[in-house]
Amino acid sequence: MPARIYQPARTAMSSGTAKTRHWVLDFTPDTAREVDPLMGWTSSTDTQAQVQLRFDSKEAALEYARDNGIDAQVSDPKKRKSNIRPRGYAENFAVDRRGAWTH
Repeated sequence: MPARIYQPARTAMSSGTAKTRHWVLDFTPDTAREVDPLMGWTSSTDTQAQVQLRFDSKEAALEYARDNGIDAQVSDPKKRKSNIRPRGYAENFAVDRRGAWTH
């Protein structure tokens, strides 16, 4: 059963790095999802698609996949460089500000 190993990205509403330091192994679905005609709910017979395992390192996730015979593909994260200004937020209200105020 194929799976993928990746490091989750931070949410769009967050500038922090919480919940992005661990590695996740999740299984790719074997069957397509179906829509229930009566209720309109989306369902699937594939229970492995619900499983999501977390590991502290990429090596631990790869070792688990190798030990259990799981064909896993690793997606390395694209790291962003930090956007840290020298004076930070206080620069907006500095007396020696170089740019003109916009409001």
